[in-house]
Amino acid sequence: QVQLVESGGGLVQAGGSLRLSCVASGGTFSAYPMGWFRQAPGKEREFVAAISWNGGSTYYADSVKGRFTISRDNAKNTVYLQMNSLNADDTGAYYCAAGWGSISNVQWDYWGQGTQVTVSS
Repeated sequence: QVQLVESGGGLVQAGGSLRLSCVASGGTFSAYPMGWFRQAPGKEREFVAAISWNGGSTYYADSVKGRFTISRDNAKNTVYLQMNSLNADDTGAYYCAAGWGSISNVQWDYWGQGTQVTVSS
């Protein structure tokens, strides 16, 4: 069983930056593709970014391409999401996820509790 704990959320002004972290335990971190999702109030959870087990491949939602960067440090069992040029549409709860399969078709099995990001305009 994999446990995921996110941190780094907070309140930031539009145009600002935040870096989210997600620490994994209870499994072989380097075996899993990892991802970030978000959920705005009243909306469904949506995909943000994903990274392959070795960091060699990354995928992004169109809405964050060029602004967000996903990375991982397998020695620290940690995945990061660097978020730049934030705007009000980026507000929401951000969730870390771990799964199985190829990076283009991941079965997301494990989820963190989420960390809140609020962007003020």
